[in-house]
Amino acid sequence: MIVWIYKNKKGLLLNDFFSIKRDYTKRYKLYETLLQHYQLKQEAVTYLEFGVAHGASFRWWMQENTNSSSSFFGFDTFEGLPENWGGFYAKGDMKADVPQLNDTRGMFIKGLFQDTLNKFIEEKKELLSSANRRMIHMDADLYSATIFALSQLYPFLKKDDIILFDEFNVPLHEFKAFQEFTASFYVKLKPVAAVNNFYQTAFVVV
Repeated sequence: MIVWIYKNKKGLLLNDFFSIKRDYTKRYKLYETLLQHYQLKQEAVTYLEFGVAHGASFRWWMQENTNSSSSFFGFDTFEGLPENWGGFYAKGDMKADVPQLNDTRGMFIKGLFQDTLNKFIEEKKELLSSANRRMIHMDADLYSATIFALSQLYPFLKKDDIILFDEFNVPLHEFKAFQEFTASFYVKLKPVAAVNNFYQTAFVVV
């Protein structure tokens, strides 16, 4: 992981490497940087978030993007992690109630991604293939969940789509999924911004 960071840390829109203390509020600075640089406030986007929890980041993007043609979809078991994650979180941790929304552009899909995503893709294939920029926010923590979601969404990725990872620098989970996905599907993702020593990292499809 550290080798990857040193190869990719230069020329980013935002980068705090090396910072001693992790500050989760920095993710909003990352979001704001993307919003301004790519002029996402008024653009029609199709936003998919995997790992919603209490919905803080989901609501942020829905609030900041004002285009009435945008769509927001959040995927989560809402029953907690389906398996242990590293040595810090056990199966069932991070359980949350389904957040309430007051914006008709958004909806949540409850269940394992392996059980819900393919059905969603079949139903929303036209939307996923539309001219809207796709924004995929990977916050599922787990390798299994991350690699599954990315592999299923691969056919719909287009140049300039944005993919965010919320725990990118965890070597055996999101970082491993990123490496295997880009290598196996020949997808080139360019890092554009990172905070918390690449814990939260954003890419564009090139």
